[in-house]
Amino acid sequence: MVIAKTEEQIAAEEAWYETEKVWLVHKDGFSLASQLKSEELSLPEGKVRVKLDHDGAILDVDEDDIEKANAPSCDRLEDLASLVYLNESSVLHTLRQRYGASLLHTYAGPSLLVLSPRGAPAVYSEKVMHMFKGCRREDMAPHIYAVAQTAYWAMLMSRQDQSIVLLGSSGSGKTTSFQHLVQYLATIAGTSGSKVFSVEKWQALYTILEAFGNSPTIMNGSATRFSQILSLDFDQAGQVASASIQTMLLEKLRVARRPASEATFNVFYYLLACGDSTLRTELHLNHLAENNVFGIVPLAKPEEKQKAAQQFSKLQAAMKVLAISPEEQKACWLILASIYHLGAAGATKAGRKQFARHEWAQKAAYLLGCSLEELSSAIFKHQLKGGTLQRSTSFRQGPEESGLGEGPGPKLSAMECLEGMASGLYSELFTLLISLVNRALKSSQHSLCSMMIVDTPGFQNPERGGSARGASFEELCHNYAQDRLQRLFHERTFLQELERYKEENIELAFDDLEPAADDSVAAVDQSSHQSLVRSLAHADEARGLLWLLEEEALVPGATEDALLDRLFSYYGPQEGDKKGQSPLLRSSKPRHFLLGHSHGTNWVEYNATGWLNYTKQNPATQYASRLLQDSQKKMISNLFLGRAGSATVLSGSIAGLEGGSQLALRRATSMRKTFTTGMAAVKKKSLCIQIKLQVDALIDTIKRSKMHFVHCFLPVAEGWPGEPRAASSRRVSSSSELDLPPGDPCEAGLLQLDVSLLRAQLRGSRLLDAMRMYRQGYPDHMVFSEFRRRFDVLAPHLTKKHGRNYIVVDEKRAVEELLESLDLEKSSCCMGLSRVFFRAGTLARLEEQRDEQTSRHLTLFQAACRGYLARQHFKKRKIQDLAIRCVQKNIKKNKGVKDWPWWKLFTTVRPLIQVQLSEEQIRNKDEEIQQLRSKLEKVEKERNELRLNSDRLESRISELTSELTDERNTGESASQLLDAETAERLRAEKEMKELQTQYDALKKQMEVMEMEVMEARLIRAAEVNGEVDDDDAGGEWRLKYERAVREVDFTKKRLQQELEDKMEVEQQSRRQLERRLGDLQADSDESQRALQQLKKKCQRLTAELQDTKLHLEGQQVRNHELEKKQRRFDNELSQAQEETQREKLQREKLQREKDMLLAEAFSLKQQLEEKDMDIAGFTQKVVSLEAELQDISSQESKDEASLAKVKKQLRDLEAKVKDQEEELDEQAGSIQMLEQAKLRLEMEMERMRQTHSKEMESRDEEVEEARQSCQKKLKQMEVQLEEEYEDKQKALREKRELEGKLSTLSDQVNQRDFESEKRLRKDLKRTKALLADAQIMLDHLKNNAPSKREIAQLKNQLEESEFTCAAAVKARKAMEVEIEDLHLQIDDITKAKTALEEQLSRLQREKNEIQNRLEEDQEDMNELMKKHKAAVAQSSRDMAQMNDLQAQLEESNKEKQELQEKLQALQSQVEFLEQSMVDKSLVSRQEAKIRELETRLEFEKTQAKRLEGLANRLKENMEKLTEERDQRAAAENREKEQNKRLQRQLRDTKEEMGELARKEAEASRKKHELEMDLESLEAANQSLQADLKLAFKRIGDLQAAIEDEMESDENEDLINSLQDMVTKYQKRKNKLEGDSDVDSELEDRVDGVKSWLSKNKGPSSKAASDDGSLKSSSPTSHWKSLAPDPSDDEQDPVDSTSRPRFSHNGLSDSDTEAKLTETNA
Repeated sequence: MVIAKTEEQIAAEEAWYETEKVWLVHKDGFSLASQLKSEELSLPEGKVRVKLDHDGAILDVDEDDIEKANAPSCDRLEDLASLVYLNESSVLHTLRQRYGASLLHTYAGPSLLVLSPRGAPAVYSEKVMHMFKGCRREDMAPHIYAVAQTAYWAMLMSRQDQSIVLLGSSGSGKTTSFQHLVQYLATIAGTSGSKVFSVEKWQALYTILEAFGNSPTIMNGSATRFSQILSLDFDQAGQVASASIQTMLLEKLRVARRPASEATFNVFYYLLACGDSTLRTELHLNHLAENNVFGIVPLAKPEEKQKAAQQFSKLQAAMKVLAISPEEQKACWLILASIYHLGAAGATKAGRKQFARHEWAQKAAYLLGCSLEELSSAIFKHQLKGGTLQRSTSFRQGPEESGLGEGPGPKLSAMECLEGMASGLYSELFTLLISLVNRALKSSQHSLCSMMIVDTPGFQNPERGGSARGASFEELCHNYAQDRLQRLFHERTFLQELERYKEENIELAFDDLEPAADDSVAAVDQSSHQSLVRSLAHADEARGLLWLLEEEALVPGATEDALLDRLFSYYGPQEGDKKGQSPLLRSSKPRHFLLGHSHGTNWVEYNATGWLNYTKQNPATQYASRLLQDSQKKMISNLFLGRAGSATVLSGSIAGLEGGSQLALRRATSMRKTFTTGMAAVKKKSLCIQIKLQVDALIDTIKRSKMHFVHCFLPVAEGWPGEPRAASSRRVSSSSELDLPPGDPCEAGLLQLDVSLLRAQLRGSRLLDAMRMYRQGYPDHMVFSEFRRRFDVLAPHLTKKHGRNYIVVDEKRAVEELLESLDLEKSSCCMGLSRVFFRAGTLARLEEQRDEQTSRHLTLFQAACRGYLARQHFKKRKIQDLAIRCVQKNIKKNKGVKDWPWWKLFTTVRPLIQVQLSEEQIRNKDEEIQQLRSKLEKVEKERNELRLNSDRLESRISELTSELTDERNTGESASQLLDAETAERLRAEKEMKELQTQYDALKKQMEVMEMEVMEARLIRAAEVNGEVDDDDAGGEWRLKYERAVREVDFTKKRLQQELEDKMEVEQQSRRQLERRLGDLQADSDESQRALQQLKKKCQRLTAELQDTKLHLEGQQVRNHELEKKQRRFDNELSQAQEETQREKLQREKLQREKDMLLAEAFSLKQQLEEKDMDIAGFTQKVVSLEAELQDISSQESKDEASLAKVKKQLRDLEAKVKDQEEELDEQAGSIQMLEQAKLRLEMEMERMRQTHSKEMESRDEEVEEARQSCQKKLKQMEVQLEEEYEDKQKALREKRELEGKLSTLSDQVNQRDFESEKRLRKDLKRTKALLADAQIMLDHLKNNAPSKREIAQLKNQLEESEFTCAAAVKARKAMEVEIEDLHLQIDDITKAKTALEEQLSRLQREKNEIQNRLEEDQEDMNELMKKHKAAVAQSSRDMAQMNDLQAQLEESNKEKQELQEKLQALQSQVEFLEQSMVDKSLVSRQEAKIRELETRLEFEKTQAKRLEGLANRLKENMEKLTEERDQRAAAENREKEQNKRLQRQLRDTKEEMGELARKEAEASRKKHELEMDLESLEAANQSLQADLKLAFKRIGDLQAAIEDEMESDENEDLINSLQDMVTKYQKRKNKLEGDSDVDSELEDRVDGVKSWLSKNKGPSSKAASDDGSLKSSSPTSHWKSLAPDPSDDEQDPVDSTSRPRFSHNGLSDSDTEAKLTETNA
């Protein structure tokens, strides 16, 4: 679907691309910059000038250091493959922006990329799960649930096994994603009625695996220490039928020995923190040891202990959920406690091998159920007492490893023996737990397909966690497994796609994609071609580390240094290699080496110390299983003896191979085949080769399914190395020395991430290449027949043309016709030999169109069904009506004969006869029911027995089949071994013969030389002894000899001189050649560097060209869609014009009819007026006649004849009046009809005018939009042509520069020797080929570009559209002039029109609501139809399977008859042989053959019975499917009724909500009024308090003045005034009750005034009357009473806070005494 952009967005993008924004890559990340045009600048070659956006700095950088940037609209794209420019910086910027916005999931083409957050985000809730349920990938946002839903949907649609593989480093969130995946599948898919696999069971399983398989490391707080495959088997309904889990690569040695600063498995800490005192006493854990050689110590912090105790309780509950009995749990705790006690016991370091602390060893022996001597013998002496133990086998080893000899073996220390026993015990316990878990998850239900989820430990790098140690051998194994999974991702993403394109003859150029190098994998597991032969003759052949470990372990005195020397000789850096090309590098530390994982982006330093001891067999580990099987504790021995015979583990490697379903047996068989085929059958006992075989089994298992990959990346990590310290292969740009920021910061407040770390992970995973392949290739493909069957609904005309059931002869031609009818863009699809390929997103758009078409068809089908049901219902109601009438008739008849005596007799006798008959029938039916019940019980019993027998036989058959496969594979491997040894022996014999011939020749040559030497010695001896005769002959011979000697000496000297001269000349020429060779080598290196730079530049340009090409294809697709819309618009415009013409003709016709009707109406109106005048005349005549009648009646003298005549005239006149009235009525009716017709015509004309005006306006707008779009398109095409012309000129300039360089290189080549010239000519040809390809691509782009002719055509089309627009405008104006004449006639209709429009809007809303409901019902119907189709398809498959089974049954019957005939013949032959004197051995062989044939016959019988049972089960499944379909239909009806009821409830709820809202508004209004009243009261209260304070201030002043005027006459007036004030205060107090602390203070003061008034009112007057002085009055007593009393302070300390205020406001004691003395004076 093409998303339309607004003009603002298009303008913003154009402005962005015009500024040429680029990313500047530097050592800290990347920065946004603007590239300045190089035409105006003078820069050296390979340099560009950029301007940074953050500070405006201008820099000159290399071309390789910049990458094109995308527009801001691409910052948070959900799919990285949708970026316009796909490069590292753009991808990292998008990931950073999404991560900052807490968007952790991003699509990367077909894969998913997950950035692990620091905290757990809340995006994994159950509500989010249901949002993804039932959706397709195109409709879902990036999420881990989307991957699970995609895999689940693909499994249901294709019925093919699926697998989800998690890749990434340790701590990146793989196990968390694994948990979310399984939880989603368990929640959404659900299980059948037995609840085989539920969310609760998965939580329990995860708890157990986390406790027994996880441990804290320096990189992760709870790291997984084993690899696992969780398999979910689904039935036909898409529900989980059974589940199983397989584990491998367990770090069992971590129990006893592990790296520094790391802990053991979590379960030991949980057990040591157990709060159950009884269990601790049974396990002897009340008193823990101070020292443990295994390092298992309890947690120190109390909160950690409490948390561990809670985890132990949770672990026990999880075991209970998975049906692990208390006895089995206790056995597990006993084994764990015994391992702890073995660590506490320790072992001696020197001398005799024994325990260091025997009391702890005794506890371990007691928990294991054996004696201390037996435990010590099993650990240190590698033997067990008793004969039965030697025959027992371990269910971790398999039957082929049960026979351990007591040979010498490797010499191990006591500590190594103890560690081996501990690791063996834990390994057996872990395998037992996996077996118990699979027992709880297995089921006997039939499963159709499965889904596997793979979780392995991520890449381990101790340096990333801040540790200086080297990585261990276990970490190497985990890194090797991750590398293998990365290679599998590359094979599935690249190699298989390329092979498919090659097979289908689809030509695609992927020159910019570099091939992947698997050097790190080869350095670990590469095997020799003669690996089956254990011979050191082929030491020069490269082998991996695992094979070298196995070979070195067999060599006495081998060391790790020799191992590393051999490894570096194969994979180390060689002479002439560049830095970074080798996967191995030496380290500065002894016995350390560096290995580059993830295509050389993750260099890990390994410590090889002790690796040879690890590869040697430890007998104590293998004796652990025997010790457990012979335990005296039944709870332990029963668990291990009961599983000893079952092959649940392959060679002590892979656990969890048991399972009840067929898919589980198939997976187990596949893994067994990996371990028993070819080289694996011989090497599977080797500990090193087992690692490779386990990973091979993992890869082979998931290769059989359709894989979905999830890449988990670390966003932030400390100490990430990224590159090796010894040699760095990463390119550092020239801008790395600049002071640049770490990159463009994302929005404020967003999360940050480590760009360099993310870049290394992105390069290691090769996701960019995968996305480029996804963009450039055709990721979606379908077979011709499947595509035609699925999408022919989009081309109904083809179906009508050929018929619905036509036979297709040429599928390819039919698909081509279908694609032509679909009108797809040519670049979006491609035809292969057997299938059609699509670009990404094309198939999704077709699916969407198909869904829309299917929904329309289903809507029509639903309407037809509803019509049919309504008609059937109507027929039923008619029948019911007829039946009701019949019943009524019978009731009436019954009432008539009710009192008839014979009818009463008949109704009395008839039931008695019927009772007798019914009793006999009931007895017969009861007997039949009893018989059927007995038969049913018998059949049920036989069925159960047959089912048990068939299950037992099937399990036996599977076991025998696996054993037979193992034996066959072993035989094949032995034969291969024998053939290899034979070939080796023949080769050795041939070499021996050649050496023998050489030896004979050398022997003969040696004899000849010995004879010559003896002759020379004899001659020399004769010369010395003078034995030669002195005669003349002797002298002559002597002279000849001397002359010959002189000649020989001279010749020697001459030859020596010539040799020296020649050597000097050769040395000079050699020096010249060496100088020349050095010059040539320097020139070659320089040309090679230039070639590499050109190659990189070519790759970069090719990538940008591909991005531009893809962008152009997208624009072409958009233009194609716009052209389709334009064509559709043109068709609609032509149709509208035709309709306008027809409307114009119709309007003219209506106008003519209107004129005719008006004329007719006018004539009718005139006739009506004439009739009215006639009626008026008639009425006058009637009046006059009535007057005459009265006159006649008044005249009594008139005769009867005149009276009759008058009456007759009156009747005639009345008849005429009636006729006139009828004619008037008819005329009025016709006039009314004409007026109605006129009104109807006027309304129709108004409606047509309005619709026509609206259509004209819309068409004018569409024409204007089309004109604008054409103008924009022309501008875009012109800009595109200019850009392509500039690109072409740029490419031509680069071509000329390259040709100039090549000409200079060719001139230099002419001066070199022949070999260098030949090599450079090859390079020249390759470069020219690349240039030719580039020129071809440019020409192709030029040819595909729009030409000037097309632009001229578009301009002509635009002018024509403008001309038609002007004509339409003129026509519209003419129409408006004609329509204005009718405006005066439609004023009365406007009101009715508005009312109708309101009613229409209301009806439209109701229609929309009903349509939404119909769409929801339609979606439900679609789902039901899909399920029905799936059920029908399944039933057809079941019928086909039944036919096949029937054919197999017939074949088995035929074989049975043949076997019976053979048996009879053999029996007759046996009888004949018994009669004759034949050898007994022959008879026994014949008898054995007979028994074998009998067993085969029995097997065929059981097979036939099993097939019959299977056919019956298939029939039952068919019946169940039909019942389920009926139930679903009924459920659909119930859901519709429920929907209606819920809608009514929703309306009631809305009304209640409105009522509540009104009540709430009323309450808020009342609350506001009360608040206003409260504020006014508070203001009044404050004013009153201020008045009171002012009054009491006045009271204080009056108290001060009272003493001065106490003797005056106004004393009583003062007291009265004070009393008035007190009464006023009392009234105010009554009004304002319950106030603050100020009120209490005021009350205290008023009380004091009251007491003073009461005391001084009487005494003052009495004193004044007696002696006129104030002595008798006691004012001092009052002031003393007002002053603070010390006794009061002691009695009431609470009031002490208020008294200082009182003393401050009143008078003090000193002031009072001063006033008294003054008064006395």
